[in-house]
Amino acid sequence: MCEICRRDFIGGAAALGAAGASGLFSSPLKAQAARDNAGSPGLPSRLPSRGEFTIANAYVMTMDGALGDIAGGTVHVRNGEIVAVGKDVIGGGEKIDGVGMIVMPGLVETHWHMWNTLFRSFAGDKPEEGYFPTVARFGQQMGPDDIFQSTRLAAAEAINSGMTFVHSWFHNARSTAHAEADIRALAEVGIRARHSCGWAQGLPDTQSADQAPIESLARNWKSWSNDGLITLGMGWRGQFRAGPIKPEVYQPEFDNARKLGLPITLHVASARKAVNQIGLLYKANLMGKDVQLIHALSANPAELDMIKETGSSVSVSPGSELRIGYGYPQISEMLAKGIPLGVSIDTSALTGSSNLFGVLKLARDSENARVESEFRMTARKALELGTIEGARSMGMDNQIGSLKPGKRADLIAISPDALNMAVVTDPAHLVLEATGPENVDTVVVDGRILKRGGKLAALDTSGIVAGARSALAGVRERTKWR
Repeated sequence: MCEICRRDFIGGAAALGAAGASGLFSSPLKAQAARDNAGSPGLPSRLPSRGEFTIANAYVMTMDGALGDIAGGTVHVRNGEIVAVGKDVIGGGEKIDGVGMIVMPGLVETHWHMWNTLFRSFAGDKPEEGYFPTVARFGQQMGPDDIFQSTRLAAAEAINSGMTFVHSWFHNARSTAHAEADIRALAEVGIRARHSCGWAQGLPDTQSADQAPIESLARNWKSWSNDGLITLGMGWRGQFRAGPIKPEVYQPEFDNARKLGLPITLHVASARKAVNQIGLLYKANLMGKDVQLIHALSANPAELDMIKETGSSVSVSPGSELRIGYGYPQISEMLAKGIPLGVSIDTSALTGSSNLFGVLKLARDSENARVESEFRMTARKALELGTIEGARSMGMDNQIGSLKPGKRADLIAISPDALNMAVVTDPAHLVLEATGPENVDTVVVDGRILKRGGKLAALDTSGIVAGARSALAGVRERTKWR
């Protein structure tokens, strides 16, 4: 099937050069009047409405095993739902010419400390300036508005880079207001997300995390969910941080998440030297289909079997894991076991740019490097990790992750007309190896067009940047960071 896709795509390559960066919207949608949604009082009125449109004559990478790639394909969207996908679909609404574009599901990000994006690339070159001490120090000086500005910046960057779902891993819940600020930022940008509410930076490992923020959110979640775009989870410290945490500290947190019916996520076995941590989780019955393990780099074969047995999922972040010196993620081993696996940004403080296409490329390259083979992981598999497999790892694959009738309309359109993508061969390799934010022409979340013609359609970029810079200046002043 891949060879057929390659031939079909190359056959239409001449059209790519003629289409130009604005090819998808040669007949652009008119700006739709914003409307309030009575079911979501927190929905910002400036977001565009869900409309009806049909993208035709695009190269459609559905990331669905049955539908495959469709050269000259059509995607019909109505009221936030994918109505039809195929070669000869006659859709309704605004007719959009997709000639020269690659249309695919939006990327699914599975673990990101969006609240510390203010500290992009701050991690230094000596221990006292490393990631953990600086995040703890600066995080303790952040107010709710600082959280809002940081998460809004991250969410806007996500949309700009082609991510339509993010997992906001919020381990700086200093108060209920701090947690609410993180959620308000996600809602303002209009991205699909999970907010996993955790603990406060600087909290001693001898003290249980304050449960007031997550319990308050859970009680009133309908008013915070942004019409179902945002879900709630718990960011849990687990059994280990700098050292072991006592059961009387960690168990009440875990039990409360289960009582509230929330998915649980935790960092575990992050470095190669952090051995046997997953085995201890398993022994204590602290794993399950509702538990996501972050990193899991030191998992041994027996522990991989434990992950598979319990149905837990895993999120890896090659960009930060290599940058901080943790080691290589065990992607191939986990995939071979059938473990639900996603890929993440983790933290812009370490990685700088938050381009998930780049992280997926690094995931493929690191797998090939580990076994010294050009062919260990295919480009297609790497893209699956960023779409349908990532959605599966978050328990969202029935809604997002592939372009299939009945799923929510989270999709992106990539223009290969720029210099870095202009020579077209295999579509999967091209998308994985060359795509940057500047190539993402269009982003649709739940049927709302949030980026169009390479520009964010519903956000004031300069205002977002100014707000984040002002917040950072305040934190720098309070921490005497020069």
